[in-house]
Amino acid sequence: MKRVLMVLAAAAGLTMLSGCAGYAGPGIVPGGIYSGYTLGSSAGTGAGAKTGEACAISILGIVAIGDGSIDAAKSNGGVSQVAAVDHKVFSILGIYGSVCTVVHGS
Repeated sequence: MKRVLMVLAAAAGLTMLSGCAGYAGPGIVPGGIYSGYTLGSSAGTGAGAKTGEACAISILGIVAIGDGSIDAAKSNGGVSQVAAVDHKVFSILGIYGSVCTVVHGS
């Protein structure tokens, strides 16, 4: 039994050191327990009087649904000319996660 626990502990340690949690894409910094932050990704012309948001969610890393595109966010906020785009990232324990695109414009 002690040997099985040692093997499991070694496997868990190697998994943590593999680097797979260290990089999820440009600007995406995953947290193993909790992630909650906002990224600004682009800016265009126009004023930021209106705001629209569109989200995509993931449940258990098995099912992912939603339309988090800039076009969906523009439509949701009635924005026709984009001044800036932000992305809000949220994840807790890999059970639930979301990425929302927020557009600011007129």
